[in-house]
Formats: sequence, C-alpha cells, structure tokens
Amino acid sequence: MALYRFRVTFEDYDDVSRDIDVKSNQTFEDLHKAIHQSTGYNHEYPSSFYISNDQWMKGEEITYMPNQKRIDRKIPLMERIKLSSFIDDPHQKFYYTFNFDRPFDFHVELMKIILEDTPGVTYPSVVRSVGEAPKQFGNVFNPSAAAADTPNEDFDFLNEMAYSPEDAEDFSEVTDTGIDEADEKKVDDEGEEDEFGFGDDEEFEDEDKPGRDDY
Repeated sequence: MALYRFRVTFEDYDDVSRDIDVKSNQTFEDLHKAIHQSTGYNHEYPSSFYISNDQWMKGEEITYMPNQKRIDRKIPLMERIKLSSFIDDPHQKFYYTFNFDRPFDFHVELMKIILEDTPGVTYPSVVRSVGEAPKQFGNVFNPSAAAADTPNEDFDFLNEMAYSPEDAEDFSEVTDTGIDEADEKKVDDEGEEDEFGFGDDEEFEDEDKPGRDDY
C-alpha cells in the first residue's frame, strides 16, 4: 500500500512542523486526527481541509463536524473522503483550518509518495516533529488545571496588574495619609484624656471650693 508523506506547518508559527505518513486509502479524518495527535490538541472541533494551489488559496472544502450551513451546502465529510481522491499533484497542497471558533490555520503539503508501507507500523504515523505546538487556547477547558494555575485570587489580581516586589514602594505611597509621625504624635498628645475623662487643659473643679455665692 502506498504512503503519502505530508508536511504540516502552522501558518503563523513557521518553526513548528510535523511530517506524517498516511496510507493512500485512508481518509481526511485520519489525517485530521493524526495532526492533533502530534500537537496534543483535542481534535473534536469543527474543521475543514481546502484543496489548495501553490499560493495557498482555498478551493473545494472537505469538512469535519459541519454546522447547518455546511450541511445544507452538502460539503463532503472528512470521514467519507479518501486522500487519494484529491491527490493530483506530486506536491499537492491543502489549506487546513482547525476549530472555527478559535482557529489555527495550517499548510499541509505532500512531500513524497512512498510505494510501500512498513510492516508493523500503525498509520497514520508521525515520522518527524519539530518545535512545540502553541497552547490550544480557547479549545479545551480543564477545571483542575485552571485551579492549579490560579491558587490565589489575590495573587492573580496582582499578576493581572503586573505587580512585582519592586512596586511595594508605589503601594506605600498610595496608602500614605499625608500626615508625618511628628504631627500624628502631636495630635495624639493634644487629644489625650486623663483617667477621669478630662483633657490636660481642662480645670478640675472641686465641689468643696467656695463659689461666688458663698462670700
């Protein structure tokens, strides 16, 4: 059985690529899943391959998990279309969009055709991997991972504010009341009361002291 060796690259990340061998009678869905086995992404998102020319212009579409609009247009499904049905060029190209809600775009190019498969190898097979795929942001939500990443809400708030230890002085300036220690002590001393509730400037009138009427 002949093999197709495809080179898959991110459109926006030139330093990340995967070479994947696929049997000629396997489907676009097999290639779709193999790509995300190699990137570590969850493949269960609406996606499409487009037959492409050398300028990566989109042509005929082959889709996965289609929306109603694509169903109405009768866009062929990946699971039903063999790769060999659209290989017309020794360097056939496909433009591939993964997850239409938060898309990653890929260039998929046929590098060579291998006449025989290798016994004992399960295909599709990733034969070359270069670079680390970017995070699958917006595609997968893992509550436990999210909790691990955000152990302290207050700390996260400071992170969002780009807080660093060097900013401590700025925080102290914001919380400064504008009254220095000497003035604070003066205010405290002037307002201090003795144990009977009288301030220092108040006179204690003795009840036994004679008044004007006693003379």
